[in-house]
Amino acid sequence: MESALNSGGALIFEDPRRFADELGEGGVLLGLDLGTKTLGTALCDAGWRFATNNTTIQRGKWGRDRETLAALIKARSIRGIVLGLPRNMDGSEGPRAQASRAYARNCAEAFGLPLLLWDERWSTQAAEAAMIGQDMSRAKRAAAIDAHAAAVILQGAIDRLAGGVL
Repeated sequence: MESALNSGGALIFEDPRRFADELGEGGVLLGLDLGTKTLGTALCDAGWRFATNNTTIQRGKWGRDRETLAALIKARSIRGIVLGLPRNMDGSEGPRAQASRAYARNCAEAFGLPLLLWDERWSTQAAEAAMIGQDMSRAKRAAAIDAHAAAVILQGAIDRLAGGVL
């Protein structure tokens, strides 16, 4: 899927170049790591240099998720969303990827922001390795893993966007 125009007029991209073109120059981005029970969030600076983990949201019905995300988008003046797309190691897509695509459509329609689907293979493992390297306890890692994974996803995307290697 190159990009799709949804009914709300917002675009969903898999091509970082087209996402960057839609955004113009900079702006705060929201990174999301979609789990079955939680939603990890991360934010980057307007210059697309640094992604930092934000919070982990306990998922509920879409309406509750939408309200929580809408408040964050408004408070931080978010210009675009980067959502992790969980592909299999061979690049194929399974049920989790389809759930992420459906969530992307919901976000794009609800918020009217450009959304980039970003391959998230290894993001959780990278986040966990970083937290272990910080000597974080298992309990603290479990509570924060999704937000840290969202930061890994977002950092990968902004490195590509800001680095000009599109």
